Amino acid sequence: MSKGKIFVRERRKVQEGEKKPRFVVVGVAGMDLRLHAKHIRRMELEQMAAALGAEIIYLESGKDEEADIDED
Repeated sequence: MSKGKIFVRERRKVQEGEKKPRFVVVGVAGMDLRLHAKHIRRMELEQMAAALGAEIIYLESGKDEEADIDED
C-alpha cells in the first residue's frame, strides 16, 4: 500500500517574516483527511504528515498565474 500525499502551495499574499500561516492545502490523495483550517503552517503540515505516514508535495505556482485567470 502506498502512503498518502498531501498537496500544498504557498499563499501569495503572505510574505516572509509575517506571523501568518503560509500554506494552503490543495488536495489529499490516498487517505481520508479532513481539514478545518483554511491556512496552515509548515510545522503543522509536517506533524500531520508524520502522524499519518504521508508525504507532503509542495506545488509550484507560476508567476503569470493571475494573468492567465483574467484572460478566461
